[in-house]
Amino acid sequence: MRAVILAGGSGTRLWPLSRAQMPKQFLPLVGEGSLFQETVERVRSLVGDDVCVVTTEETRFLVAAQLAALGIDPEGKVISEPAGRNTAPAIGLAALAADPDEVLLVLPSDHAMTAPAVFQDAARRAAAVADAGLLVTFGIAPSSPETGYGYIRMGVALEEHDGFRVVERFVEKPDRETAEDYLADGGYVWNSGMFAFRAGVFLEELSRHALEVFSGLEPLRGVVVAGNPVPTAQYEALPKISIDYAVMERSHRVAVLPMDPGWSDLGSFGALWEVLGRDPDGNAVRMSGGGEAVLVDARRNLVLGGERVVALVGVEDLAVVDTPDALLVAPREHSQEVRRVVEHLQATGRPEADVPRTVPRPWGAYTVLEEGKDYKIKRIQVHPGGRLSLQLHHRRSEQWVVVAGTARVTVDDRVLDLAPGQGAEIPVAARHRLENPGREPLQLIEVQSGAYLGEDDIVRLEDDYGRVGR
Repeated sequence: MRAVILAGGSGTRLWPLSRAQMPKQFLPLVGEGSLFQETVERVRSLVGDDVCVVTTEETRFLVAAQLAALGIDPEGKVISEPAGRNTAPAIGLAALAADPDEVLLVLPSDHAMTAPAVFQDAARRAAAVADAGLLVTFGIAPSSPETGYGYIRMGVALEEHDGFRVVERFVEKPDRETAEDYLADGGYVWNSGMFAFRAGVFLEELSRHALEVFSGLEPLRGVVVAGNPVPTAQYEALPKISIDYAVMERSHRVAVLPMDPGWSDLGSFGALWEVLGRDPDGNAVRMSGGGEAVLVDARRNLVLGGERVVALVGVEDLAVVDTPDALLVAPREHSQEVRRVVEHLQATGRPEADVPRTVPRPWGAYTVLEEGKDYKIKRIQVHPGGRLSLQLHHRRSEQWVVVAGTARVTVDDRVLDLAPGQGAEIPVAARHRLENPGREPLQLIEVQSGAYLGEDDIVRLEDDYGRVGR
């Protein structure tokens, strides 16, 4: 059995904590590791290190770094989608890369479980049923009339597979009254978005029920098996369609296994409040970076913060999320409406919609410290051995000062090795590159000066992976 972990996503539902360039699966929202890392750890007793991660071109370096932090060599384990096409094409890529008889355990990377042993037992049982040629979906025993999840109506029991049921139909997210009826009925489970099936069986059903998707994927088989980049134009031509619509709702080979592993898709701050530990007044608090939450006569609130003090006085049932560049305050039960905030920010061109104050990059990260008319100040951090792209700017100059570590700076035909306290000037239109040749992290301060300081004033002579002309 191989685990296929889906690690794409736009990062909008938990804004401002999660952004497009740092989706929620790469954040430590519940435990010490990120949600992605906890997903990987949850399946290691089932598959060892045999994981295949399908992610985006923009976040593949985050996947590689977080796998490496778990002691897993990412080489050959990451497939990058050049464009988002929903779950059916993404899973199709992973199926092309697998042996047709191999059972794939397909999992989102941003879910939480408080009883992972229950899930692991269910996964083992599902693998045997999948090996027999069925498509297995995992249904979550509902604990409340949830309107944010899709539902599955369970049919008759499969006599040859204890605990498994025929799928009678998939149901869209209901209104409150309908969800209460589903809960009272007892024949419905939440649609978890987790599956198990043989790779060849999935592709066979994809060809039967979503031929346009299969026909577009099949020519990519050689590319995927060889581990080469997926061609952008061919992949963008695929329909955007979920596995539910493409296959699961149409196939007659689908079985559902109900389970209760303490599951949450963490699709809102209300859902996050449900899974976090709470104080005697019902407040759930998670601070990072030395910050402190001060709660005075406050009850049932969710408080997420960083370096600053966050104080709540006399309030109840709020979600308060404090980040360096954005603050969210909302009734906890209405926190799913945060998408409307993101839509507004995107419509008005605000970078906070998609970009966090600290932006991770393959070589390290940069943090915008201050920005004003005609200037911007950044802190640049470069991993040992890391190297930025060779590039130039037409509309700004830059001054660099090393704070810690050693910097190797290329400016046109000159190469300088700089120690802490030393600096370099990058004139307008000069070809330049920054590298860390040392064994310790490099930190430097960058001051940009010019009439235009946008990130699109970067002419990359090679990209951050060293590829020329990208």
